[in-house]
Amino acid sequence: MYKSLRSPRHQKLRQLLVDARKAGGWTQDQLAAKVGKPQSFVAKYEVGERRLDLIELIDVIRALDRDPMTIIAEVAGLD
Repeated sequence: MYKSLRSPRHQKLRQLLVDARKAGGWTQDQLAAKVGKPQSFVAKYEVGERRLDLIELIDVIRALDRDPMTIIAEVAGLD
């Protein structure tokens, strides 16, 4: 089993979050403001320096106007 920070599923999650942010037309600053965090919070999870806990992940996905279950299913290969 891979360590989750560099695993293929973690990379897929990061890419889905980056793609969703860009598709929504948001900068890292704008998304960070929506979740009440500094811009560095978004930058760090997008480049893989940090993981999001479950609550943070839900908050980020909702801030992106996406359904958390859809993103989780895609990462889990259930889509």
